[in-house]
Amino acid sequence: MRPGRRIGVVDIGATSIKSALLEEGRLLREGETPTPAQAGGRRVLERAGELLAALGPLDAIGVSTAGQTDPVRGRILYANENLPLYTGLCPKALFQDLFGVPVAVENDANAAALGEAVHGAGRGFSDFLMLTFGTGIGGGIVLSGKVYGGAGFCAGEFGSMVTHAEDRRPGDPLSGAYERYASTSALVRRAQGLDPALTDGRKLFARLEEPPVRALVDAWLEEVLLGLLNLTYIFHPALLVLGGGVLAQPYVLAALQERLPERLMPSYRNVELRAAALGNRAGLLGAGEAARRLLESSPPLR
Repeated sequence: MRPGRRIGVVDIGATSIKSALLEEGRLLREGETPTPAQAGGRRVLERAGELLAALGPLDAIGVSTAGQTDPVRGRILYANENLPLYTGLCPKALFQDLFGVPVAVENDANAAALGEAVHGAGRGFSDFLMLTFGTGIGGGIVLSGKVYGGAGFCAGEFGSMVTHAEDRRPGDPLSGAYERYASTSALVRRAQGLDPALTDGRKLFARLEEPPVRALVDAWLEEVLLGLLNLTYIFHPALLVLGGGVLAQPYVLAALQERLPERLMPSYRNVELRAAALGNRAGLLGAGEAARRLLESSPPLR
């Protein structure tokens, strides 16, 4: 990217919208504001536009957003009830009309994977998988340095992978799914069955030396490993990047790094596990990288 190019970036989530100015690989003027989700999807995009406008003149815009996304048309294919009336909206067209610059739009998990590929734990790897553990489990697939979206741009929904077929129920597409057992919210549900005071991961890991708590975490780690085993056998990646606040716990990453090779065939044990490096800035940096690539390949819009 030529020096001086200014890229405005936003990361739209159900609870907050992060924003920043990206210049020469650095995030400047970072901010975060509550998402006006209950006012509807159009108001959410209007608020994101206001944040972008406050950054001053821009050469391109990068959008990381919740929901299933068509990055070619820059349209929201599907968003759940956390972002009402968001499905079908087109951030790309809206922001191009407002600002007259190229606009890249990516699903938040894919944007995070792209951010880690260029600026974080995936640097030096042309191919890797990223999984983010939180309320659910998000994912991204990076092949030859690019996000792989599949036939309909929705590849990488690792949380929907079925790991417990015995629990499948008609009418519930996530029954038996990986995220029902291996997400951070699944861990906290288990913990509250042990002690209702364990309402989040921080409280849980503060008591890790208690044998019942350690046993509960180890049982949850077996669920995490089940998905990692499947993905390793399918993709045989050189690297798995694992994100989410719970992965910041040293015990979790160390246990996974030790136990995954033990459960793999010898020819698959070269897979490396790393914690994501960028935290909640990954989506912003990934959106910025998508916009940078678009800017360098597109003729001026104005």
